Amino acid sequence: MNDTEREAVILNSAWEMIDGMVNWAIFEKTDRSELSNLWFPSSQHRQLYLILLADFLSQTRGFSGRPIPLGLQEPPSNTTASNRTFLFHLRQVCNNPILGLDASGLRAAVEAFAIWLEHEFVTEGVDLSDIDVVCDVKVSRLQYIKICGDIAKHNLARLEANVKRLRELLAAAGNPITEDQGYLAIPSFNEWFATGIFPYHASHIAELLNNIRWEIYWYLQPEFRRSWHRKEEWTELYPRYGYHVPPAIEAPVARNMYWDAMNRSRSVPYVRRFTIPAYAKTEY
Repeated sequence: MNDTEREAVILNSAWEMIDGMVNWAIFEKTDRSELSNLWFPSSQHRQLYLILLADFLSQTRGFSGRPIPLGLQEPPSNTTASNRTFLFHLRQVCNNPILGLDASGLRAAVEAFAIWLEHEFVTEGVDLSDIDVVCDVKVSRLQYIKICGDIAKHNLARLEANVKRLRELLAAAGNPITEDQGYLAIPSFNEWFATGIFPYHASHIAELLNNIRWEIYWYLQPEFRRSWHRKEEWTELYPRYGYHVPPAIEAPVARNMYWDAMNRSRSVPYVRRFTIPAYAKTEY
């Protein structure tokens, strides 16, 4: 795919993924004018949110060593942790905007989330009761979210890489463990971070993701106004419309995603902008 097609794919994919995470099916609907926190209706909703988020924060790869699908580019090998997430592709759009005129707002929203994700924090007294270890664990927000997302999605037989990461974290904390102990520690680690810490972070994460969604919307508005038009057969009863697809977008998948992105741009995102109060963001 060319750069224009790739941008349509990236923007629509990001918007679609955020729609799946930040909505009033995942979180409890509220009529408050100011949001101070978001709540999950159940632990299953929290788990789904965590799985979808971990997927968004995973590096896009091709199957069995093949090139990445849809013409997406691979991040350089020596790069930041946030570049091994879908944020890398949004950064590519910001570095070379084509469909929109001004990507500064989108860039700011992407970088704000990246900075938040890469921040490391220390959790004191993490109790891994299954292996009788209590220690202070230093971990980045991105790393613990990805570990817990994998735990939520996979059974123990598919958690080898996460067991390795957990052993590295505990070794850095002065508590080296064996591989068997790593597998035994998975439930306790998940209980501490996914059940204890993640719900605290969930509202702020939703705010950051929602900001990205809104900035994609604003970025695409000039293109939407240029592209949208009434068809000749338009009537009040059957309001037929279409889009003037940029000539550079020829690949069928890219054309379809361009249409989807334009259709999403017809109205503002269905979760209004909100800011979680500072007092709810001070821990971890």
